[in-house]
Amino acid sequence: MNESPQTLANFQEHRSLLFGIAYRMLGSVSEAEDLVQEAFLRWQRQPMEDIKSAKAWLTTTITRMCIDHLQSARKRREEYVGVWLPEPLVNSPMEREDRTRALADSLSTAFLVLLETLSPSERAVFLLREVFEYDYAEIGKILEKSEASCRQMVRRAREHVATRESRFEADPAQNERLVQQFLDACRNGDTSSLLELLSDDVVLYSDGGGKVAAAPAPVVGSGRVARFLIGVAKIGLVGRTAQFAILNSAPGVLIYRDGELSQTTSVEIVDGRVRAIYVVRNPEKLRHLTGDVRSS
Repeated sequence: MNESPQTLANFQEHRSLLFGIAYRMLGSVSEAEDLVQEAFLRWQRQPMEDIKSAKAWLTTTITRMCIDHLQSARKRREEYVGVWLPEPLVNSPMEREDRTRALADSLSTAFLVLLETLSPSERAVFLLREVFEYDYAEIGKILEKSEASCRQMVRRAREHVATRESRFEADPAQNERLVQQFLDACRNGDTSSLLELLSDDVVLYSDGGGKVAAAPAPVVGSGRVARFLIGVAKIGLVGRTAQFAILNSAPGVLIYRDGELSQTTSVEIVDGRVRAIYVVRNPEKLRHLTGDVRSS
């Protein structure tokens, strides 16, 4: 096994990229980290003299591993109970490096959910081309496909992934104020104030994974969403606290119950109003957020 300092340095240089690809492919922080670690073990076993480009070898390896993982996990995804949402990211190092609007938007919950409509190979080609800006020749080598085939796959993927308006507001402080108003309206049972904050076509997605209570299907429309949120708030506010956070590049909150993280809630804001709400309650999708998340 090759454990030289240079081997480790070469891998660490590209670790963020590898995690970025794996997380977007899988929608899971824990699974992405596992595959990055497996890629590192494979990297250590490779004769360095046979590798012309560390970045190319590592990108090829993680991409193919993600495709294989998605194909093997297809049945588990199909049998998932209720609404599926990706594991949330909270102020991750990757987010700090993703400085461009396109990269940040590709971390959004809405974008990751849309990727679920693509096959594993289509998802890989689309991400490598549209997010990480690889050329078709490079993508062809990674997936062992022709450039023409890769172009066709990207074209089909674009047709599936509809163009969305920007979720971002210019002033982060304004986002935090809107989220606070949103929380206050829910807590106070103030339907009229809540309706003013919601877009008419707002959609709420709630992921409990069949392990905790959650809406079994998306809740659509401002009236229904408002009633749902206020109804949930009335059930149990005792022992709950909320902390503002950036979740997948969107404003949101971490909800704690008796000191333990019980859910994350992020909101998609367009033109100063909430257009989508993403609630993750599945405990398995919150495990990676334990520890020092409060101080992140």
